Amino acid sequence: MSKDSAGKKEPARKSIARNRKALHEYHIEETFEAGLVLTGTEVKSLREGRANLTDGFGLIFQGEAWLEHAYIPEYTQGTWTNHSARRRRKMLLHKTEILRISQKVREAGHTLIPLELYFDGSRVKVEIAIARGKKDWDKRQALREKQDKREAERAMKDKVRRGE
Repeated sequence: MSKDSAGKKEPARKSIARNRKALHEYHIEETFEAGLVLTGTEVKSLREGRANLTDGFGLIFQGEAWLEHAYIPEYTQGTWTNHSARRRRKMLLHKTEILRISQKVREAGHTLIPLELYFDGSRVKVEIAIARGKKDWDKRQALREKQDKREAERAMKDKVRRGE
């Protein structure tokens, strides 16, 4: 934990799970940080670093934000109090953020996806994004640009190594 200028400790941000597939599948337009309402066994399972956001998505239902299909496996030492792995979880956001998200999601082609699940101090937070799906040619173009950038860096490194 680091200290800021006032001497207070900043909570450490410890990542649990990232949705790497989302950056390949979607154009990210706007991101938000939301708290999650979890049970005790879910938090214990997350402390073991076990979660998957790949199939997850968010939705706004009756003025509340929900996280659907995010996979948090059952706690190994849990008993009858264990949770179901893909249950619906409530996201904690401000009312203005919920209204802005619901307006954007109503537009054609936009969806709400989770990007990262992490601990902010002792609290579990989820980074969600309003995103628009990429077409196949967008995905190919992004991969081509990434490969070209990697080849250019490699060529520069070789040029420096040879002393040119």
